[in-house]
Amino acid sequence: MKCPFCGYAQDKVVDSRESKEADSIRRRRECERCNKRFTTYERIDEIPYMVVKKDGRREKFDRQKILSGLLHSCQKRPISTAKLQHLVDEAEAYVVDSPDRERTTTELGELLMSQLREMDTVAYIRFASVYRDFKDVREFESELRELLSSSPRRRSNS
Repeated sequence: MKCPFCGYAQDKVVDSRESKEADSIRRRRECERCNKRFTTYERIDEIPYMVVKKDGRREKFDRQKILSGLLHSCQKRPISTAKLQHLVDEAEAYVVDSPDRERTTTELGELLMSQLREMDTVAYIRFASVYRDFKDVREFESELRELLSSSPRRRSNS
């Protein structure tokens, strides 16, 4: 480890402690040339969780991207951010539980849509219209008909 003050490559570890979350180790080091102290953090280099896109590309799983999509779908709807955070947590757990450390966007989208459908039909339709990429009004209408025919009690949510 190079000293950030003088660039010398020899140092000694003065103190080591686990972080509060126990996901890293904090080390206090002292340069053997200039005797100044500095802190380093040691973390496990994990393989990231991946999402397989419809075109076959793989992307790193991004909680913020999912939350952003949900926030757009639920804009001006009576859904708390705590519920949305819970949805994102479920999506992440679904990816983490995968033996291959990856899931398809189709699997994730269906999981999120099933949860949104139970929470709020308007948010569900908004999310579905982007996720399913409706090409015209007929596709949108077909989704609405299916929604309305599957559960008459949900009509009051919209």
